[in-house]
Amino acid sequence: MKKLSARRRHPLAAVVVLLLALAATGGLYAVFAPASKAQADDSAQSLTIKEGKKLYEVGCASCHGTGGQGSSDGPSLVGVGAAAVDFQVGTGRMPAATSQGAQVPRKKVVYNQTQIDQLAAYISSLGAGPSVPTKDQYGPDGADIAKGGELFRTNCAQCHNFTGKGGALTQGKFAPSLEGVAPKHIYEAMQTGPQNMPSFPDTTLSSKNKKDIIAYLNAVNGDKTENPGGLELGGLGPVSEGLFGWIFGLGALIVVAVWVAARTAKAKKS
Repeated sequence: MKKLSARRRHPLAAVVVLLLALAATGGLYAVFAPASKAQADDSAQSLTIKEGKKLYEVGCASCHGTGGQGSSDGPSLVGVGAAAVDFQVGTGRMPAATSQGAQVPRKKVVYNQTQIDQLAAYISSLGAGPSVPTKDQYGPDGADIAKGGELFRTNCAQCHNFTGKGGALTQGKFAPSLEGVAPKHIYEAMQTGPQNMPSFPDTTLSSKNKKDIIAYLNAVNGDKTENPGGLELGGLGPVSEGLFGWIFGLGALIVVAVWVAARTAKAKKS
């Protein structure tokens, strides 16, 4: 006991105890710390970006530049964000055809969703931008359809028509129909403002506002058993309704006028 007590009083005893405590703490941290998971996540993200870069160099770099800086054939992609990539590539607008018109239309999608995610990850690595929305952001739960209709008529109907059927713009451009468009892509279009469309960031239209607008479009363009307003004439608004009125309404009045005149002339002769 005297020998053990003497060893405890040794000048190096405190140092040895401290080293043992540090070793034990380090061992426990190595066992229970989530570092391996974080490293795995980083590795997976790096691999996704690497694969996205390969896809970009093959299908996008000829127009947008080798580093996404843009060229005379395509705008810069630095800072556009993952949402812009998911919209443009997910709707088939990109890659664009070699002979472009006034506007790039929606067409068959070239890449699958995994490849689109890889491209989006690579473009996001070039500069921060809007991210791909989650289902909670564009889903119907908690949406106010009436409020969405009010917001749509105020901000969108001038181009897309009051039910989202689309419409013509200047110089061969057009506002596409929103019928059958995925809710996620509608949300992304509002976020990023593709082509001729202005962008509506959360400072202009909140995430809840966007959800309400999408719910309204789903309501007016979804399955309908009847239209409470009667014959919708394609849902194209006052242009088609006015044309119908002029052609058929005015035509009917002319027919009635001719018939009355003929009857009057016949009555005078008799």
